[in-house]
Amino acid sequence: MNNIVELPRPSLNFSPKSLLYAAGAVFLLIGVFSGYYTVSSESEAVVQRFGKFQFIAKPGLHFKLPYGVDTATIVPVRRQLKLEFGFGTPNSTNPDQSSDEADLERDMVTGDLNAAQVEWIVQYSISSPEKYLFQVRSPGATLRDLTESVMCEVIGDRTVDEVLTIGRTEIAQEALKRLKSVLQVLDMGVTAEQIQLKNVHPPAPVQRSFDEVNRAQQEREQLINEANGDYNRVIPKARGLADQRISGAEGFAVQRINEAQGDVARFKELLLQYDKAPAITKQRLYLETMNEVLPKLGPKIVIDEDAKQFLPLMNLK
Repeated sequence: MNNIVELPRPSLNFSPKSLLYAAGAVFLLIGVFSGYYTVSSESEAVVQRFGKFQFIAKPGLHFKLPYGVDTATIVPVRRQLKLEFGFGTPNSTNPDQSSDEADLERDMVTGDLNAAQVEWIVQYSISSPEKYLFQVRSPGATLRDLTESVMCEVIGDRTVDEVLTIGRTEIAQEALKRLKSVLQVLDMGVTAEQIQLKNVHPPAPVQRSFDEVNRAQQEREQLINEANGDYNRVIPKARGLADQRISGAEGFAVQRINEAQGDVARFKELLLQYDKAPAITKQRLYLETMNEVLPKLGPKIVIDEDAKQFLPLMNLK
């Protein structure tokens, strides 16, 4: 009564053996792609077999046992890395470079129980990739904790004025010294190279008051520098003038002494001649004196005070 039409069944074009071949091909491709790795020129690879350390691979193309038997961890040993505290640079390649608790990291307490917000950078390098991976757990986080601890210790030994103004360089040097000492004890394959303080300022509620104090200190330093400048300009000039006058007085004294000694020598010589011939010496002195005085008198005529007439003395031709 009802017409039932049976459709032909589709035929399968592959066999179970084909599935086996396909699975083998996929397995082989996975083995090929997981059997080699490349190490860049600034890095080295730590190779592990079933989690156990095997060797350090230098830069270049290398092969390893596939399927997770061997694992290669790339470590940038020839690159300078850095950690940022109190702030963070977005899109950084180093996962340990910044922290989500930057606001807590920069809040410090100084030795005189004042608050300061400190932002700093630590530059470091990995000296031993094997020790870096296996000596401590989470080496990047451990290094951050060590650095923060050292900085808190150093800031706690300083006053707020030293932290905010004159002591920044000394603080960075002291923190670096202590961090190197701790890393040497832990031997975690990391070398701290530099610590640099970036922004150091008081908390926001007291920022205005601190700025006013800072301006007052700057004005004080400016006035001191101006006074030192005037001192350095006036005092050397006065000293030079005093030395000049002293030298002139000493020269004048030497001149007068020499003149006096010369006069004494001439007088002694004259006295010797006078003792030998008083009349002749007296006459000579009189003539010499008149020879010097008369030319200075000009057109004058000197006559004898006992002369009775003036005309006989004149040559009226």
